[in-house]
Amino acid sequence: MSSQEPRNNGFSRRRLFGAVGAGAALVGAGAIAGGCAGPREEGAASDVVAFRGDHQAGIVTPAQDRMHFVAFDVTTDSRDDFVTMLREWTLMAERLTRGEETFDGGAVDAGEYKPPTDTGEALGLSASSLTLTIGFGPGLFTRFGLDDMRPASLADLQHFPGDNLDPTRSGGDLCIQACADDPQVAVHAIRNLARVGFGTVSVKWSQLGFGRTSSTSTSQATPRNLFGFKDGTANLKAEDPGALDEFVWVGDSDQEWMRGGSFLVARRIRMLIESWDRTVLNEQERVIGRSKGTGAPLGLRDEFDDLDLESKGPHGFLIDKDAHVRLASKEELGGVQLLRRGYNFTDGSDGFGHLDAGLFFIAYCRDPLTQFVPMQLNLARHDAMNEYIQHVGSAVFACPPGLGQSDYWGSTLFG
Repeated sequence: MSSQEPRNNGFSRRRLFGAVGAGAALVGAGAIAGGCAGPREEGAASDVVAFRGDHQAGIVTPAQDRMHFVAFDVTTDSRDDFVTMLREWTLMAERLTRGEETFDGGAVDAGEYKPPTDTGEALGLSASSLTLTIGFGPGLFTRFGLDDMRPASLADLQHFPGDNLDPTRSGGDLCIQACADDPQVAVHAIRNLARVGFGTVSVKWSQLGFGRTSSTSTSQATPRNLFGFKDGTANLKAEDPGALDEFVWVGDSDQEWMRGGSFLVARRIRMLIESWDRTVLNEQERVIGRSKGTGAPLGLRDEFDDLDLESKGPHGFLIDKDAHVRLASKEELGGVQLLRRGYNFTDGSDGFGHLDAGLFFIAYCRDPLTQFVPMQLNLARHDAMNEYIQHVGSAVFACPPGLGQSDYWGSTLFG
């Protein structure tokens, strides 16, 4: 996928109130969720991201400001019905990413005595850089007798030390990630795909996200997470195709249909906000291994300075042995890297006066078993941050390659 030009990241009053309204309505209704964006179309409006290409949009696309992620379970045993849904979803998704209704005139022109074929809340809104990315979970292959097509790397993740996973927030037969710069556009897309999928799939769990917690392009400044620290400084970038080929895109594998695709790992990470907020700045910086203000590694001046893991000060290593940045670094993991694409979330309180807030971690990688698992084991066993976080949701999906002009979502697998 080619590198992308910067987007206009302006945030209007309407978007602000739309974000609050959409989040409140969907959390209250047990809402659905979705995903992110790809390359821009030549000559198209500046906020339209091309739906078709070598790789799915929403992976290396410059990360938008909002996310709606949903995991579905399949409710039919009919492979033909499932493929029919995927074909219809593909046509709808392509229209939505162009800023159009799901069906032409679907919101108001179908007649007053018929249910609209578009729910209408995005009428008058632009495409807002919407991207929609699909992935298939391990259970899908068993349901449709495709176990011989399941990649060896696609399996439910092992239980890591400290995990407190909620099964109602984990797993799924397939997922859709919707990312956009307007929350109402992302919500509209997922809502309509779920509506059309009724009877074939059902929503298992979903997550709304705001404020990206990583940059996927050099055109973007590094954002901050809810702990107040810059997050994703060392993330892979769209402008480094060699690294993407090595760590993100599936090349030679045991399944030809995945060539050009990637694996998506999702982890819902609850941040223990109240405990963190009572922690002194010196300890916060020690736990992370970076300056809170500048984002620079401890002992250095600039955010993008290389980690110095060897230098010592009067109290030991400048970056402690259990500091988060050390344990997650490529230097500690034999060169292994991931493409991160996470978002902040706040989902009200937990009933005990504590915020249910944190990081919805999303990472794309060529092989989760050799990339994500070693990193997470290292963090789960030794990370000082574990005192302030808890992993409560987990899922992994195989995201097929991008689409040619006649392809539909999953055509390399089902075609």
